[in-house]
Formats: sequence, C-alpha cells, structure tokens
Amino acid sequence: MGLVMSLFEAEVLPGLKPFAAAELNRRLGAHARIVPLEREDSLPFSYGGSPSHLASFSTIVAAYWVLNFEVPRPRALVGHEHLSRILRAVEDLRGLHPAGAFRTFRFSAAGRDSSVFERLAGEIRSATHLEPEIDEADLVIRVRPALLHAGGWEVLLRLTPRPLSARAWRVCDYPGALNATIASAMIELTHPTPQDRFLNPMCGSGTLLVERLLRGPAARVSGGDIDNQVLACARENLTAAGLLGQADLHWMDALHIDADPASFDTVCVDPPWGQRVGERETLESLYSELLEELARVTCPGGRLVLVTHAIKRFEARLSAAAGLWRPVSVYPVFQGGLHPRIYVCERLPGS
Repeated sequence: MGLVMSLFEAEVLPGLKPFAAAELNRRLGAHARIVPLEREDSLPFSYGGSPSHLASFSTIVAAYWVLNFEVPRPRALVGHEHLSRILRAVEDLRGLHPAGAFRTFRFSAAGRDSSVFERLAGEIRSATHLEPEIDEADLVIRVRPALLHAGGWEVLLRLTPRPLSARAWRVCDYPGALNATIASAMIELTHPTPQDRFLNPMCGSGTLLVERLLRGPAARVSGGDIDNQVLACARENLTAAGLLGQADLHWMDALHIDADPASFDTVCVDPPWGQRVGERETLESLYSELLEELARVTCPGGRLVLVTHAIKRFEARLSAAAGLWRPVSVYPVFQGGLHPRIYVCERLPGS
C-alpha cells in the first residue's frame, strides 16, 4: 500500500540539520527535494514515495506528513471537507503499521485546550477509536499557522508511533546515555568504510556501537567500559539489535586499553561531561590521559570523534595534546538544555 503524499518535515536537533540533509540525499537521492527553511530544528522536503521509507532514518528526531488547509483559523478544520481529509490521512498512516500500533493520539498546538480542539479530538476519537491523551501518545498531530505554504494552517501527522530517536533496540536505558541521533551523526563523521577498525571506549549502554554496526560493515568493532553493570546493559541493547556477535565487547579501562599501538583507524567516544557522570574537578586530568591513550592505539591519520559538554576543559587538554591530535572540525549541538559539541580530530604521525 502506498500513500500519495508530497510534503514532509523532519524534526532535527539544532546542529544536526546538515547530517539529516546528507542522510536524506544519500538514501532518497533524486526522489526527494529539500525545501529551504531557515530553522535549525526543521528539515522540510518533498518526496513522492511511500512514507514507510522514512521510518528508519537515524539522524532525525521524528518525521511528519504535512497537510495544508487554506482556512483562516483551526475552527474550520472541523468542517466536513477538511475533517474528512484529516481522517483519511490518519487511516492511511495507520495502514502502514501493524494493527494496534496506534492506540492514542494527542495534539501539539497552541490552544490545544480550547473548545475547538476538544471538538476536533471528539471527531477523531469517534471516527478512529483512538483515545486522546495529554502528554504521551502514539499519534502526534501538530497544528500550526502555515510555515511551508503561502497561507492557511498546516496539520502535521507524525509517521511513527514513537519518535525515530527512540530506538527500538534500546531495551536497556542508562542515565547519561548518549542521544542516538547525536551518535548517528558522530558515526557519519568517521566516514565509515568496510575496512574500519573501530573503537568505542567508555561505551556505556552501547549506543555508538549499535549505530556503527547498523551503518554498515567494518573489519573490526571493539568497545568496552569499566563498569560491568553498564556492559551488561550494552549487551542487552546489542542483542536487541541483533548485533551482539558482531562487536568485540569487554571490560575496558579507557586510560589503559589492552591493545597494541596503532590498532584502530577510528575512535568514537562519549566521555563523562561532569553532568550526571564524572566529577567536574577531575575532567581535565581525565581528558588529558584519555587523549594520550587514544593517540597510542590510533594509527597515524586515524580519526577521533568525541562529544562533550565540558567545552573549556576539553579544549584546554586538546590544545595541550597538539603534538598528538590535529583538530579538524567542531559541531555544536543543542539537546535538552545542554549545548554539547562534537569534535573531530586527526591522529598526527611521528609522536
């Protein structure tokens, strides 16, 4: 079953829009066209295929189908013609998923508590038998003044019962776990190839390991953590993703890695930020030792991709390690009130 749809919108973390655009072009090619919009949290695009093809994108938070209604105010959406169009879209969307995938719905809109939205919710409930919720729901319906059209109002339907950023393989969550869309962007910054020897120390619950293996094959994928409880969590997630046998996962002290010099081409790491994990006072010492040890196990010309919110502390230690690492690029990201940065560095030869 296919849907005749043309306009979609990807919700993205500010800072990750270029990565989402690159994934869109890589996976959909000429079948999609990005619509220019000067908003860092939104990537609209036109696409002529089935929206089911958009349900596995890794660098976006959520994908929406955008419907435009040439009406002066939301009250008109309750009219027969416009309401019928919304209900047909909801049923088409439900038809792309297994029965029962959508059981609840909610509005994301200014004035969602008004009588207009109460009436609209009643009509949707009566026609679809979905139950309205206030906070968490399977079907999210956004209503806003037209942003991508010349006028009127837009109704956006989230394409999946859960945000795409809520990975199905994450059966074991852990405090301080890396956001999966940030992890996916970090993997892209390694320029992944089948020949990669990939290392993820301080692997936590395994987000970077899973994202790397889902991205494509590698010669070697190795990860570990000093906390056995966290390692057990990583094993659960790798197992849920069907990838446990493809990763070399073991206890690992990131400051004393059991590996020969120049064993890896690519290193991805999410060290403590001093927020939920790690003491701020000891971060500089940790980062200094970590950069030295990662330089030892990374081959000349190899790439380090690291994310942290402790900007000043890390940059001070990176500057002190100028003989080991050459900074290549920095990508600021906004996530839940935090402003971490992704750093890309190249291992220098002869040191």
